Amino acid sequence: MDSVTLYCTAALVAGGLYWFVCVLGPAERKGKRALDLSGGSISAENVKDNYNEYWSFFRKPKEIETAEKVPDFVDTFYNLVTDIYEWGWGQSFHFSPSLPGKSDKDATRIHEEMAVDLIKVKPGQKILDAGCGVGGPMRAIAAHSKAHVTGITINDYQVKRAKLHNKKAGLDSLCDVVCGNFLQMPFDDNTFDGAYSIEATCHAPKLEEVYAEIYRVMKPGTLYVSYEWVTTDKYNDDDEEHKEVIQGIERGDALPGLRHYSDIAVTAKKVGFEVVQEKDLAKPPAKPWWDRLKMGRIAYWRNHIVVVVLSAIGIAPKGTVDVHEMLFKTADYLSRGGETGIFSPMHMILCRKPEKVSSE
Repeated sequence: MDSVTLYCTAALVAGGLYWFVCVLGPAERKGKRALDLSGGSISAENVKDNYNEYWSFFRKPKEIETAEKVPDFVDTFYNLVTDIYEWGWGQSFHFSPSLPGKSDKDATRIHEEMAVDLIKVKPGQKILDAGCGVGGPMRAIAAHSKAHVTGITINDYQVKRAKLHNKKAGLDSLCDVVCGNFLQMPFDDNTFDGAYSIEATCHAPKLEEVYAEIYRVMKPGTLYVSYEWVTTDKYNDDDEEHKEVIQGIERGDALPGLRHYSDIAVTAKKVGFEVVQEKDLAKPPAKPWWDRLKMGRIAYWRNHIVVVVLSAIGIAPKGTVDVHEMLFKTADYLSRGGETGIFSPMHMILCRKPEKVSSE
């Protein structure tokens, strides 16, 4: 091979890699570059071991149901996936119904703004984001409502990312983030003028415990809305395909166990809430929320090539390829859950904490 051919080949390879990483990749637009993929708070040399540890939970299913085991389980998961989520999906780690004529970004924002509109907060009031991730919903909600939003996430790396994004967006005066377990929040009773959780309480081993804690920190008379991950009335526990899909979603998204939609309101009432409204936002006439996953398959393969290359040359930690592949498989289970109608990620429940709280 002569020097001109060698030079042209090298230039083509370099140009192709640049095109994959910097041009096609969505990271530059969303705050995380492929070159910066990491294991969150996990050191690069331990990402692979932590990935294996994550899967070890499923070899001991009873441990997942033990409350003291779940925080480490969820924290490990978000250390592994946060950068990949930001790079490939954006700063809002949730779904939303597709809206005709609207981009995925706009549909997501509208879905988030609806949550704060439902709880009817006023500018300057204090609201809670229970399970805030890197704060995509928090920023949309603060900008829309002008309320002060305090988010809580169990993952310290997400706290750092959220604070960085808040500052870049010029919203750090309205948004704050604390690291903590939403089953034991570091807030006084009757602190907040409202609360919401967007596809977050599914990580709690017992929904009753997180609802009770949210109830505790809300002021009497205020509203709470949650978008819950649930199995629907179409789910049949005797159907092996149904069981495979739901278990695939649970294992790929760090869930102690999906709940049936009928359990949500029962649990809310049990801790003292009055149920104001309940609706599955994924049902028709809503457009399929899983279309975004199906349309993202080409992007996945493009991104997977990038991850493989970056891992091979030592830029991305070992284990990143495994995590990325796990998320792709999970996306397939989620799509199947949506298409069959046995799973919904947006079963909405709106609750009120009574003005006069029972002393019992």
